[in-house]
Amino acid sequence: MNQNKKSYTLPIIVMFALFFMIAFVTNFAGSMGVIVKNQFHASNALSQLGTLANFIAYACMGIPAGIILKRKGYKFTSLAAVTVGFVGVGIQFLSGYVESFGVYVLGAFIAGFSMCMLNIVVNPMLNTLGGGGNKGNQLIQFGGSCNSIGGTIAPILLGYLIGGSVETATVGDAAPAMIIAMAIFALAAVIIGAVKIPEPHMESAEEKAARKAGNKVKDKYSPLSFRHFVLGAVAIFFYVGIEVGIPNIANLYMTTPTIESAEQIVAKYEAQLLADNSVAQTEAEPQTEAQLPAEAEEESVIEAVADPVIETVAEQVEESAAAVAEEQSLPEDAVMLAESTLPAEADVEAAAGEAEEEITEQAYENAKKVLAGELKEGRGLGAGLAGVLVGIYWFLMMCGRLIGGAVGGRISSRKMLISVSSVAMLLVCCIMFMPATAIKIPFIDGAVPLNMVFMVLCGLCTSVMWGSIFNLAAEGLGKYTPAASGIFMTLVCGGGILPFIQGGIADAAGYLTSYWLVFGALCYLLFYALKGSKNVNTDIKTE
Repeated sequence: MNQNKKSYTLPIIVMFALFFMIAFVTNFAGSMGVIVKNQFHASNALSQLGTLANFIAYACMGIPAGIILKRKGYKFTSLAAVTVGFVGVGIQFLSGYVESFGVYVLGAFIAGFSMCMLNIVVNPMLNTLGGGGNKGNQLIQFGGSCNSIGGTIAPILLGYLIGGSVETATVGDAAPAMIIAMAIFALAAVIIGAVKIPEPHMESAEEKAARKAGNKVKDKYSPLSFRHFVLGAVAIFFYVGIEVGIPNIANLYMTTPTIESAEQIVAKYEAQLLADNSVAQTEAEPQTEAQLPAEAEEESVIEAVADPVIETVAEQVEESAAAVAEEQSLPEDAVMLAESTLPAEADVEAAAGEAEEEITEQAYENAKKVLAGELKEGRGLGAGLAGVLVGIYWFLMMCGRLIGGAVGGRISSRKMLISVSSVAMLLVCCIMFMPATAIKIPFIDGAVPLNMVFMVLCGLCTSVMWGSIFNLAAEGLGKYTPAASGIFMTLVCGGGILPFIQGGIADAAGYLTSYWLVFGALCYLLFYALKGSKNVNTDIKTE
């Protein structure tokens, strides 16, 4: 028995790594919206196309993945999932070199197939590897924590890879993160292929024969026969859209220039063009062969006369300075202090470099769009700072899940969903109506808009919504629960559809106005917790 448990240690670790990858790849696609927007001059809506493609794959693959799991088992499905994930991330990696928006979206779509298949595999597989019961549930909770860690790291890592200049960032800058993802997928495939995994839920030989012979008895009921499940599936659709939309649109809002900074960018770029044209004209002025030797000869004469004079003057200045210092008997410390106040050569060069920092054409075009009203103004934060804030949002989701796991035995899913939905509605109102005054927060390098602090806090609320909704929707389903899981995965596509719609609203009415969509979705979750989650179909037999 102990030997069997030890043999599952490696696949359990792999499942944790895959839990990590689900959130890492998903949140990476959302954070890539900032790069896509600038590199391909996309609108806010189109910048979310990668996220949309990633989640639309759930709608296409949710039910088929459940069927594959039933017929082929955990090992085959998980191997297929990591293989597809490797291919999807690999295509996104190649899109950075071919500089094609279409190739990037294709890669995100294929990666979405993998994420859907992994979601269907990892939860029941961890439960099986843990032997079910409390041990299985404990492994799933640990896996959820790994999922949150992946979601936290993705935007922070991307912000680090981009650096401070959002305007010059390209998909190629994110290549290191995608290489890491492919390496994890490849390693997972090797380990899963090498170990033996129990298959308690795969169809038996008798079931397979009955299915092929067409003798399988069809049940007149399904998960869709339960009202509370149908409303719960809709709630999952809205929830994933809320979870993804809050940080994704906030990221765009924070990194888009303000009107004032856009004016400065335009002015600097136009001045930069004038200077470049002037230099080009000067360099292009023709010089005759007779002029060139004459000028060289003139310069050599000047140097021959000037050098001795300069040396003599320098010697006299040094002698005078030494005499004055001796007469006044300046202390050595005072001399050192005076020398330290002089600007260092490196400081002068750094200041000159900052003053001559070039404005890219991409930055200029985006700034013009902001001034023309084609692009709504944001807050003008660097990608690094914005990535840190989005990362903290996902980190708080991890904290919320740990808290939810600790108190979940004493607080019902219904009460938990009522509480977090209500608080989240209040926080979203603060995002929209609180001023964007810059404030300093400990441990964060840079000023943070006040309303974005409430965006970060939303992570605590969204953390426990999935589990609460799933428990309420699956209540009393019995034998229909496996089929319900496939439908749930299909409705996860809301994580791509709602942010896409929210991006369109941001294009038309502004970033903060777009959060009314999130507010409306939260209202539905509150309704579901209060009324829609009650099982009114108790007459259907589920055993």
